[in-house]
Order: sequence, then structure tokens, then C-alpha cells
Amino acid sequence: MATNENLPPNVIKQLAKELKSLDESPPEGIKVGVNDDDFSIIYADIEGPAGTPYENGVFRMKLLLSHDFPHSPPKGYFLTKIFHPNIATNGEICVNTLKKDWNPTLGLRHILIVVRCLLIEPFPESALNEQAGKMLLENYDEYARHARLYTGIHAKPKPKFKSGAICESTTALNVDQSNTSVLNVDQKNGASGATALSLPSPLAQSITATKGGNNQDQQSIFPATETGVSGTALVGTAGPALKKEGLTKVQADKKKMDARKKSLKRL
Repeated sequence: MATNENLPPNVIKQLAKELKSLDESPPEGIKVGVNDDDFSIIYADIEGPAGTPYENGVFRMKLLLSHDFPHSPPKGYFLTKIFHPNIATNGEICVNTLKKDWNPTLGLRHILIVVRCLLIEPFPESALNEQAGKMLLENYDEYARHARLYTGIHAKPKPKFKSGAICESTTALNVDQSNTSVLNVDQKNGASGATALSLPSPLAQSITATKGGNNQDQQSIFPATETGVSGTALVGTAGPALKKEGLTKVQADKKKMDARKKSLKRL
């Protein structure tokens, strides 16, 4: 369940809209996923563009959103190893969109499309991987060979993001609030319903015991313990006075029955 403690509510709401849009209508070659525990981490699988050394590869990346997003740009990292001038060996992405050209109105869709375009057209002039940048400028064929080698080893298809996971996550915020309200209502209903519970009637139990006419049935009239509304045990629910009165009544009823039986025998 998403906690989203690092982001203000209005940003979370906007992100939820964007993520749902990306899930329902993804950009070409890009599939987005979310971190169930925190919306400030956005994952994406990027397919290597055709005609590039990254073709047939699937590269997983992440965007880290700071607490003041979108006023400051997110940080981008490739989690899949890649040989590229603008991607450092630790996966950090160097692209102007995430630096000097950042604009708070730019959305996640624009950022992800720019990153994929970076695989089509690298910028060796601002290289984070100096070896890849130098190789691209001096010997493209050697650069392409290295890039294809990395792609073949590391950029194998990843386990797909769970279908509908984004929709589930983006609705989790409202669901959590709804569940809290429902829980409160249930607790109130439980309390009011508990007060409506009726305790066993001693009179009805006495009639049942009279039909049995033995000591075992008489003992069942008054249970030793019974669970009350609050969960505590009520000892001798009918009370000593009611117990004595009930036993006396049972004995009187038994005498009447015996008298009737004798009368019937005389007849």
C-alpha cells in the first residue's frame, strides 16, 4: 500500500492521473510500473529502439521524485546495465530535460519519451560515460559493438509489471480512507447491536427444565458463565435470588404434576 509520505496531496493526485493515463495509453516502447510502498519512485521498462545497438533489449529504469517535485526535476537511473555516453556506470541519466531544461509543467510521459529518444540519439558532448562518449565520436562501429554486447548480456526481457497494478495503486489512497470510514461505522453498529442482545429468560428455561424433570436439566437452567457484551464473563447470570426462586417453582410444578398423575390413576 502506498504511503506517499514524501509528496504533498495535490502532487499525489496529479501523479495518480498521469500513471493511470500511462497505464491505459502507454507511449511506444514504454511500460510503466509503480512502487506499491511509495509513489515517489516510478519504474519503467524501455524497449530498445529498432535500428540502434539497443534493439531487442528491455531496459528497466526508475525516476526518483523529491519532496518538492514538480518544482525540482526527478532523478533518473537505469537499473539495467547499458553502454551509453549519457548513462553513467551507476545508471545515472544525464539529459537536459532533467537538468537545465526542466519545467514543472513537464509530465512523466514527456520525461520517459525523452529518455527513450536518448537511446536513438546520444549526446557524446555531455557524456557521463567518457569511454562510451569517446568511442562514439572516434569509432562508431566499435561503440555499437560494445553497446550490442551489453544489450545481449544484460537487457533481457524483464518480468512484466502486474496488469492493472497502477490502477489498483492509484485508487489505494481513496480506498484506505473509505476503509477507515467503514471501520468506524462497523464499530458503531457493533456497539449498538451489542446492547440489543437479550439475555436468556429464566422463565423459559424453567419450563424446559420442568419437562425434563431431572437434576441435570435443572442445572442447565443457570449456566456457570456467559460472555457479556464487553467480552467479560457474567457469573450466575440469573443471580442467586432468581436461581432459588426458579428451583422453588420447579419443585412446585413437579408436585402438581405428581398430584395430577395420582388423580388420573384413581380415575
